[in-house]
Amino acid sequence: MNQLNETDYGTPARASENMVTLEIDGVAVTVPAGTSVMRASVEAGINVPKLCATDSLEPFGSCRLCLVEIEKDGRKMKGYPASCTTPCEPGMKVQTQTPKLAEIRRGVMELYISDHPLDCLTCPTNGNCELQDMAGVVGLREVRYGYEGENHLKLKKDESNPYFTYDASKCIVCNRCVRACEETQGTFALTINGRGFESRVSAGQMESFMESECVSCGACVEACPTATLTEKTVIMLGQAEHSAVTTCAYCGVGCSFKAEMKGNEVVRMVPYKDGKANQGHSCVKGRFAWGYATHKDRILNPMIRKSINDPWREVSWEEALSYAASEFRRIQAKHGKDSIGGITSSRCTNEETYLVQKLVRAAFGNNNVDTCARVCHSPTGYGLKQTLGESAGTQTFESVMKSDVILIMGANPASGHPVFASQIKRRVRQGAKLIVIDPRTTEMVKSPHVQADYHLKLRPGTNTAIITALAHVILSEGLQDESYIQERCDLQSYQDWKEFVLREDNSPEAMAAITGVPAETLRGAARLYATGGNAAIYYGLGVTEHAQGSTTVMGIANLAMCTGNVGREGVGVNPLRGQNNVQGSCDMGSFPHELPGYRHISDSTVRSQFEQAWGVTLNPEPGLRIPNMFDAALDGSFKGLYCEGEDIVQSDPNTQHVAAALQAMECIVVQDLFLNETAKYAHVFLPGSSFLEKDGTFTNAERRISRVRKVMPAKAGKSDWEVTVALAEALGYPMPYNHPSEIMDEIAALTPSFHGVSYDKLEKLGSIQWPCNEAAPEGTPIMHVGSFIRGKGKFINTQYFATDEKVTQRYPLILTTGRILSQYNVGAQTRRTENSQWHSEDRLEIHPHDAEDRGIREGDWVGVESRAGQTVLRATVTENVQPGVVYTTFHFPESGANVITTDNSDWATNCPEYKVTAVQVLPVSQPSEWQQHYQRFNREQLDLLKGEKAAEPLVTK
Repeated sequence: MNQLNETDYGTPARASENMVTLEIDGVAVTVPAGTSVMRASVEAGINVPKLCATDSLEPFGSCRLCLVEIEKDGRKMKGYPASCTTPCEPGMKVQTQTPKLAEIRRGVMELYISDHPLDCLTCPTNGNCELQDMAGVVGLREVRYGYEGENHLKLKKDESNPYFTYDASKCIVCNRCVRACEETQGTFALTINGRGFESRVSAGQMESFMESECVSCGACVEACPTATLTEKTVIMLGQAEHSAVTTCAYCGVGCSFKAEMKGNEVVRMVPYKDGKANQGHSCVKGRFAWGYATHKDRILNPMIRKSINDPWREVSWEEALSYAASEFRRIQAKHGKDSIGGITSSRCTNEETYLVQKLVRAAFGNNNVDTCARVCHSPTGYGLKQTLGESAGTQTFESVMKSDVILIMGANPASGHPVFASQIKRRVRQGAKLIVIDPRTTEMVKSPHVQADYHLKLRPGTNTAIITALAHVILSEGLQDESYIQERCDLQSYQDWKEFVLREDNSPEAMAAITGVPAETLRGAARLYATGGNAAIYYGLGVTEHAQGSTTVMGIANLAMCTGNVGREGVGVNPLRGQNNVQGSCDMGSFPHELPGYRHISDSTVRSQFEQAWGVTLNPEPGLRIPNMFDAALDGSFKGLYCEGEDIVQSDPNTQHVAAALQAMECIVVQDLFLNETAKYAHVFLPGSSFLEKDGTFTNAERRISRVRKVMPAKAGKSDWEVTVALAEALGYPMPYNHPSEIMDEIAALTPSFHGVSYDKLEKLGSIQWPCNEAAPEGTPIMHVGSFIRGKGKFINTQYFATDEKVTQRYPLILTTGRILSQYNVGAQTRRTENSQWHSEDRLEIHPHDAEDRGIREGDWVGVESRAGQTVLRATVTENVQPGVVYTTFHFPESGANVITTDNSDWATNCPEYKVTAVQVLPVSQPSEWQQHYQRFNREQLDLLKGEKAAEPLVTK
């Protein structure tokens, strides 16, 4: 897709059943009531000059360039109204071009230019500057006012932000950046400081951008019509000459971007206005943190070695693939067919993930395939499948704009899903009520112009108790929607569930001692959710990564069903997926017991379809999950692993257990961009490709399938899908694909929910939300409309059981984990960008009372010890956590956050219990023993990457 000319209509579209007809420059135009004269003009093909107006922001009317003449009922309206702030009325006759208007516009433009540097030829936005364009449009030919008087031409630039420059000398005070920060992002970090001639944009209280509350989302840069706010890459590289629309490879929001290019080099990533998930907005990661794709640390040549104590040896693709295949065959011949397996990635495309699970099943001959999605969201798949009948969220992101009550549980969208968080905040500013269930006080609890109506600050591990208590209030006070239940739900399961929920031991009063949430606070939240109108639930890993993760997901579905909040806009049950393709990796059959489309491997009818398509006989027995692979490796029965795009050493719980399992294997093949923590235990390294180097699709948290488009050649010579195809061929199983579109055609043929999906349809529609099939040829934005996928919605009892991970005198605190805005997952991408200027280390948050008891001050080094291990972090003393709870992130490998998380997991899915670990925290003066070992091991492995032999091997394999 080449350069896209996106029309700017000047003001947002208005929705109305009432239509208004008017005349603009002699052309009859019919638009919805409330539409501005400016937008109506553009829709008629008539462009009115403008500077302060853009269609992503509400009209402001400050620049005075868009003035028009209007006649109504035969009489000329007084003055020259601004077309951006003037709504259309029936019978209006508008003139956009008259001699008087031309004179006014030239005069206005002359005033702008009289206090503006005349350096257009050397200006970084030359050729892409609205001020420059408008000067040409209004016919400005001279500026009568010189620079002798006061001006702003010598104001200093603010270069503090690593990604963009603020040049105040070029600011025309149009207010677009300030309005974008308020309306689009919701941070309110920018303001206009001073009055009259002294007016200038200010970050915070006259601070630099980096010192202010700015979150570097880029909304201000996107909105700026001049060179005042400009990306540093544009300053360095110049203007782009072509672009292509692709999909961000960070979180599960799935933002659409235009990759603006010069040849094969990215100049900048611009949020795409027509992106259905992000609607032209972005965050610091997607907008700016794409430099990892060309980072010097990338490994671009295949490598092999016999032992992880040996130096890496660069080889050809053919040799690397042949060696990997021969090793896998050798291991299977010696240890049996089930002795090897594969791990798919939630960062790779649907097509690539599909191929990896196909390779395991068809070429390895077993079902030993798993994915990181299981260690974060498998309880979502299990819980929603049991209750509603489908393993995915029910809504579009846009649906939240019709919510009256928004309940966020175990998620901090402001850090993990920031573009959607901005949308939630916008809706709350419009009047929606907000309930947050979280052990911490997050940005969603309180931020500028947003405050939660209820914050249920529960103890970690008590989610199920909270959900059941909420249901108790709703049923005991008769707030349920009986007509909805009678029509749409299984009545026997409802009666059983109702009897269970109404037990006195499930009341808020009884649960208060368990959850730490006062009964009246919980009752108020329950009443609001049940009676406040359209109520939507959004939840994250703070729900799923628990011993009762699946139980809580079922409890959330129970709540939504009993109040009638499933099956229309503004309601629903919505898991917020952490990585860009968590949903897709699940859809594509990455679990050992399920084929693509969530169909069990033991189903002979389904299995025969795949056997016929793939030309093999499939094993009907489920294979090993990742934890089972580790245990089998330590038992000596699992010896080979193909790991594409995952860093299990850093991301999986109990790091030392994972490392020991990998050391027990004989051949580990890692396919990735960098020598990540897992690759340091590998024997074959196959270079991966970034999202900029591949074609395919991602599926976001709203089931939206979006295209990923290749904008540069694969730097290592092969895209990821081509590597998997080549490995399969080396194993003697041909996969004759010529393009990822052919892989999607196969997926569509074999997966009912994807039957109607094709690249041609994606080109036509932009994106598609599955199910897309004969019943829904253009996709399904809202699920469970009219009836549930499973037929009748099923209520399931949610008995609370305390986690096995207990606090004791030795381990008196509970550790919970999460993410931060500027970093992403294991940090392999974001740590190789300037994002580390905001967050350069993982820190331990501890409450002032707990810190004082232990003699810990802000910034002190503290040892964090659990039953699994010990690490050392720097302390942040904050009331964001409650007494008895500590919190950290896991973005830096040297932090060892998962050294201390245990093997506890969800009862139904084995999803690890990352969110509840009993720990002790004490001041220390040196790194932990594990960290000292890690430093030595890391240094050794980096030396081996350079081809240098290690002096003293630290491991035995």
